[in-house]
Amino acid sequence: MGQRILGFIKKETVLTAALLLAVISCGFVTPDKRYMEYIDWRVLAILLSLMIIMAGFQQNGIFDRIGYMLLEHTKNTAQLCWVLVFLCYFCSMFITNDVALLTFVPFAMLTLRKCSQERIMIPVLVLQTIAANLGSMLTPIGNPQNLYLYNRMEMSLGEFISELLPYAGASAFLLALIILILTVRKEAITIRDIRSVQNGNRKLTVVYTVLFVFMLFVVARLLPYQPVLVMIVGIVFWMDRKTLWQVDYCLIFTFIAFFVFTGNLGRIPVFRSTLQELVSGNEIWVGIAASQFISNVPAALLLADFADDLKKLLLGVNIGGLGTLIASMASLISYKIYAHNYNRTKGLYLAWFTAGNVLFLAVLAFMAVCM
Repeated sequence: MGQRILGFIKKETVLTAALLLAVISCGFVTPDKRYMEYIDWRVLAILLSLMIIMAGFQQNGIFDRIGYMLLEHTKNTAQLCWVLVFLCYFCSMFITNDVALLTFVPFAMLTLRKCSQERIMIPVLVLQTIAANLGSMLTPIGNPQNLYLYNRMEMSLGEFISELLPYAGASAFLLALIILILTVRKEAITIRDIRSVQNGNRKLTVVYTVLFVFMLFVVARLLPYQPVLVMIVGIVFWMDRKTLWQVDYCLIFTFIAFFVFTGNLGRIPVFRSTLQELVSGNEIWVGIAASQFISNVPAALLLADFADDLKKLLLGVNIGGLGTLIASMASLISYKIYAHNYNRTKGLYLAWFTAGNVLFLAVLAFMAVCM
């Protein structure tokens, strides 16, 4: 039993920390009816619905099929890097940065091995990770912190995108520039067994696509979230119930624990005044700094109640996803996958990762100062 508990803590470190903080905060604020007001049920419902749909897409192999379709037209290393990196960049806007990396990092490793280009594996995986973290910043559904802050700000979809478009655009330009430098020789490649991916269930693909469209309407506040959530759970349970076991429910409980913790902090006068003084007027820099140590999703949940300008906090926690390995929990996905397959060179991966992240962080932080 002890080993199982230690294994869970090691696997779900963020959830464990969030639960611990929530329990400690309950010692300062006696549980009452206001606890239920802490929780943003709309965000949780949208997050759960999207995770179910993305798990369905992933189980049905739709992302792999998209990748292989693009690879059919790939003739050299430059085109290969463009496909692998920008698949993460653009797909993360709609399927979240976590799902993009869970899908396309193993896909990239397999593809690079098939075309004998393992020498560029580390820079490609690092660029994929950066691309997923920065592409996802452009939409409310790209990552959990965006979904939460978008709901808090109640801004239109167009306003949200326009706020972050300059930074997402600069990120895409820098990614393209690095790919050009990395693949200046443009070596010819041949990808073996390109059609090894199996076709998925077309009926389920259509169903999940329709459900995803419904969720876009919910995110845009054109449909209520409650009946759509019930519809999604009901349909998936009826047609593809095994997918429900693939959902990361721990993320939902992590959000709930942080809601309780931050809600209680707001009711403790000394903590509230201290955090307000620290965050107010410094949302970008506090968001970036906090993300380096506790990751950008917890940083957004912790700081939102004490920020005067949520748009600046939105920018801070998205840029803050760059930097340390834990600045964005999605970055750990790439690292763990690589380390599992190439444990001897994981130090070299970390060196490339740190250099790349510092570069992008410096550029985007400089933009934030200028703008």
